[in-house]
Amino acid sequence: MNRRDFIQKTAASSALLAGGLSLSSFDTATKTKHLTVLHTNDVHSYIDPFPADHPKNPNKGGVARRAALIESIRKENPNVLLLDAGDIFQGTPYFNYYGGALEFKLMSLMGYDVATMGNHDFDNGIDGFHAQLHNATFDFVSANYDFRNTILDGIVKPYKTLKKDGIKVGVFGLGVELAGLVDKKNYKETIYNDPIAVAQDIVRTLKTEEKCDLVICLSHLGYDYKNDPAKVSDLKLAAATKDIDLIIGGHTHTFLDKPTVVKNAEGKDVLVNQTGCYGINLGRVDFYLDNDQKSTSGRSIVV
Repeated sequence: MNRRDFIQKTAASSALLAGGLSLSSFDTATKTKHLTVLHTNDVHSYIDPFPADHPKNPNKGGVARRAALIESIRKENPNVLLLDAGDIFQGTPYFNYYGGALEFKLMSLMGYDVATMGNHDFDNGIDGFHAQLHNATFDFVSANYDFRNTILDGIVKPYKTLKKDGIKVGVFGLGVELAGLVDKKNYKETIYNDPIAVAQDIVRTLKTEEKCDLVICLSHLGYDYKNDPAKVSDLKLAAATKDIDLIIGGHTHTFLDKPTVVKNAEGKDVLVNQTGCYGINLGRVDFYLDNDQKSTSGRSIVV
């Protein structure tokens, strides 16, 4: 170290001490890990932005804008997970013509990590969905759909674990009841299991066996059903379980400006978020982990 470097480093250390920060406290602060979770749901094959004369969503949405926004956030923080909560398919002629290939290719280019299946992802049948999977570089997870007697057996798994900056994240999926919502010939021998019971088992695995620091549920159950309280929703799931940090929802096209905070079965906070539909918004939740302490912030960003 030359004399100039030594003087500069000594001056910097003195300034920290004079400001009330010890060198040890500065060292602890630098150990805080920051994970950004970006997410979508119910995009429904909306590739292009809404036209300028659209009465509700003029110039909003579109894959190109979403891709640019995701790229800018990755430059801000390289530790990003990009997730989707289902209903990727059905809604524009792109799906009718290409059968889902374009959606999967574009999501792969954007660097999606994990997605779950919504009811409309069965619209070309389970075989049609399977036929497009070679276009997806990301994984699909679903814990309460039993695919054992279908072509998706061993392909769509209950959960996936990922590591970002030393943070181990477990991501699992839950789907809505298909009977009465999807033609039986489209989902074939897929068995629907109770999502709350399944979630409790999966989360236990993720926390005790996989040793995950964070647990995220990709849910296509729906945000809330005030007129049908017997139906399982994201809010009900959050309250009935423990050790889930974030539920990323879909199905009900619920636009939330920021995540809803729900007390779980142990009285701890669970974040529930959903970004509406059609790629209009991009969800963002930031986790900060420091010595087993977690803090979060979340919002929806108009694309």
